[in-house]
Amino acid sequence: MRIGIFGGTFNPIHYGHLRAAEEAREKLDLDKILFVTAGSPPIKTEDIAGAVHRYEMVKLAVAGNRFFELSDIECRLTGKSYTVHTIEELKRVHPGAEFFFILGIDAFLDLPGWRQPEMLITLTNFIIISRPDFRFIDLNESPYLKIRGVTFKDMDNSAADLYITKLKSNRDAILLKLTHIDISSTELRRLIRQDKSIKYLLPPDVRSYIITNKLYKNLS
Repeated sequence: MRIGIFGGTFNPIHYGHLRAAEEAREKLDLDKILFVTAGSPPIKTEDIAGAVHRYEMVKLAVAGNRFFELSDIECRLTGKSYTVHTIEELKRVHPGAEFFFILGIDAFLDLPGWRQPEMLITLTNFIIISRPDFRFIDLNESPYLKIRGVTFKDMDNSAADLYITKLKSNRDAILLKLTHIDISSTELRRLIRQDKSIKYLLPPDVRSYIITNKLYKNLS
């Protein structure tokens, strides 16, 4: 089984997250996408909703898509959640599965600052997806990829929208250009604080949950 792992704080989850997961699943023929809601992320922002709220919002968002599943593996932790430990546990729970860790160009560039990155790139394949304000050519800075230069330029120039190469660990690194949807959780939180509409930016059930639970209204 080919499983995509889509982790994040999802603070809150929105259509940009969902569309990215759907395109990655379809283009790479993944059997399912496993959404992993961060419990207590190592770098915690001041305006992050509680893990239970974020988990429930993702649960509402993925309902109805038979290819999407939700994991509480990080929400159950009492301490900080680290991706390397999460994937080790997922491999134990799903023996024989082939994993593909989905993250944006920006997050992949931050990988050297993560917990045990050299170990992490041995555990799973990576799907590196396009992100607003970042270019694939920026991946030249990464110490974990074998390719350089012209391939990144082709991706940025729309000469290609998918390219498979290798990480230094010999796991696959898949560069994937996605439909650009300019929605961010940061912007959604700003709109909520300003009492502005967030309709059509995220699933209706998630919007209703935010309103009912008065999320993000009194956070700085």
